[in-house]
Amino acid sequence: MADGIQPIFILPEGYTRTSGKDAQRNNIAAAKAIANTVKSTLGPRGMDKMLVDNIGDITITNDGVTVLKNMEVENPVAKMIVEVAKTQEEEVGDGTTTAVIIAGELLKSAETLLDQSIHPTLIARGYKLAANEAQNALDKMSIKLDINNKEDLIKVVKTATIGKSTGADEHIVNLIVDAIKHVKSVTGGTAGVDLDDIKIEKKVGGGLEDSELVKGVIIDKEKVHPDMPDIVKDAKIALVNMALEIEKTNVDAQIRIEKPEQLGAFLDEEERMLKEMVKKVKESGANVLVCQKGIDDTAQHFLAKSGILAFRRVSENDIKKIGKATGAKTVSSLDELEKESLGSAGLVKIEKLAGETLAFIEECKKSKSSNHPDKGRYGTRY
Repeated sequence: MADGIQPIFILPEGYTRTSGKDAQRNNIAAAKAIANTVKSTLGPRGMDKMLVDNIGDITITNDGVTVLKNMEVENPVAKMIVEVAKTQEEEVGDGTTTAVIIAGELLKSAETLLDQSIHPTLIARGYKLAANEAQNALDKMSIKLDINNKEDLIKVVKTATIGKSTGADEHIVNLIVDAIKHVKSVTGGTAGVDLDDIKIEKKVGGGLEDSELVKGVIIDKEKVHPDMPDIVKDAKIALVNMALEIEKTNVDAQIRIEKPEQLGAFLDEEERMLKEMVKKVKESGANVLVCQKGIDDTAQHFLAKSGILAFRRVSENDIKKIGKATGAKTVSSLDELEKESLGSAGLVKIEKLAGETLAFIEECKKSKSSNHPDKGRYGTRY
């Protein structure tokens, strides 16, 4: 400040302000505390932790990121360490505990260097140089992974799942490997995987060994009418993002009905319009209808009479997956529904799983989407 004027800091009641070495020590201590919290979960002798939240729910895990997500962290540097774990989980899916422990040890070493009056900027620059050297060393040590070599893939998956609640269960490991191989794509000689192509449907009631891989799409929906078929072979699938209902007008309107015949004519006209909608679906050649919005009860009846299996209020995300797997194009008007816009699947069936009804769309020729219906008692995401 000019002319030696002392700056004034106004802080909320109950707050304290630290600066210089005190602030550095506090931040380093917070980071080390976070690292020490998850340190005991690392390695083959790692121990589980029991976490109890403020409403009494209990979580038992030895997964570093799960422990950190359930902790109430206030210190800003400690929050950054938690973000390190979350980023590691999102980008790699494994190694969260190791990343946090390394960060804690680097800050612990930085504390020793600060005691030797080395400037923090020099320490940060040194760590950056060390990171580059470590990256070069890792590049030399790395082994090229052949995505078609199942044995190597199994080793990778086992390493990633060993710290999860599934352990390294052989059945689950094989399901994961098969799913990855099914959805992989090769561009310019490099194999890649879009994880959005794999959906995990979790249902309570069985064990891990009951889980299975479905090379297609599963939607958590029931058929809209009991008289519709439970199994459709050689399915032709129509995707519509409109409602098969009589739309209400956008403005307030009144219909005056003075005679019973007028009411009958009005209802007959509604029925005719719904019948015409179903007729357009049938004429397109579709025998399975997936609707993003509602389907009127009368339309359901006509669809059932036509032998068409229909689902309503299916999420946009599920419709996209079905389109990707079957080649179907989503239409916003039944006038746009043609044979070319239909998708194809060898089998569409309704099954009960753990007491709930699910729709399975399988044998999709264009399928790069797969589902893993997990019937385990634990809602585990792999």
